[in-house]
Amino acid sequence: MARGNGAYVIHEILANSIPGYHIHGYNPYWTLVPPALPLVGNSDTTPDIIHSTPDYAWFFKKKDIPLIITFHNYVLDGFMREYSSLAQRIHYASDLKFFTRKALQHAVAVTSVSRFTADMVRRDLGFKGPIRVIYNGIDTDRFYPQQRTARKTIRVLFSGNLTRRKGADLLPRIARRLDRNIEIVYTSGLRISGKLPNLPNMRHIGSIPYSKMPDTYRDADILLFPTVREGFGLAAAEAMACGLPVVATDCSSLPELIVHGKGGFLCGLGNVQEFADRINTLAASPDVRKKMGEYNRARVEQKFTLERMINEYKELFEKVLSTAGV
Repeated sequence: MARGNGAYVIHEILANSIPGYHIHGYNPYWTLVPPALPLVGNSDTTPDIIHSTPDYAWFFKKKDIPLIITFHNYVLDGFMREYSSLAQRIHYASDLKFFTRKALQHAVAVTSVSRFTADMVRRDLGFKGPIRVIYNGIDTDRFYPQQRTARKTIRVLFSGNLTRRKGADLLPRIARRLDRNIEIVYTSGLRISGKLPNLPNMRHIGSIPYSKMPDTYRDADILLFPTVREGFGLAAAEAMACGLPVVATDCSSLPELIVHGKGGFLCGLGNVQEFADRINTLAASPDVRKKMGEYNRARVEQKFTLERMINEYKELFEKVLSTAGV
């Protein structure tokens, strides 16, 4: 599967946690020539199961080897056209949708990382088969809270690629509406480099290695997540595990993660003033931030642990192998 996204991170975790699970990654630019993908993603051994994302899974299928596909996101529907380039719109509506349908036809099992994403697959592609929801899991031994020292400046973290899909274009407009003691620090995400407009209360901290992300969350007071579409919301779940309140968009899978008023606030899509107001409210109340952060940590421990995710995938793989008689 292609490197440089949250889905790859999850499959890396599976590879490190399940004996016999191997991940074969490739540069995303290889998707420009899909017929070449079997060559760059080829394995020296014959697998018992192939587990892939749906976009190009069809190219990796092998005769008599069960194919499992996991939808980590869904961007092929009409709503996402506004947030895609012309080339992406053409690509999504033509060959990528075709490849995804072919993967669904050949898959023996289909999973999704949220109920929202599963519903999108059923609605937009008309898929009638079962889709098992397996939420992504967070390593709570790595992503954990720590005592925060009082400081004059409240730090709001944005973690993600600097795209309109992630809501990065909203950051300067939100920043201009924040109280003086609040700054937004933002990363470059996994793929895209560059900076946003230079404002006194916005600070670019570059591309952070995934191994350093727990410290990055712990160094913040609030997570800002103004995304347009999330299959799951990995950054939000990681921040929750680190005891942060989250101010996010009320869209897609995020209400499955964030409980409005208890673990943070869900704001209207693109509502810059609402995002700013909620951040200002949290910045003014350390007790509320602490209470929401504790709630989020407990929620992750209850519903979104790494152990639970790994066990559910193991159970699925074992079931598929048993049915296939391997």
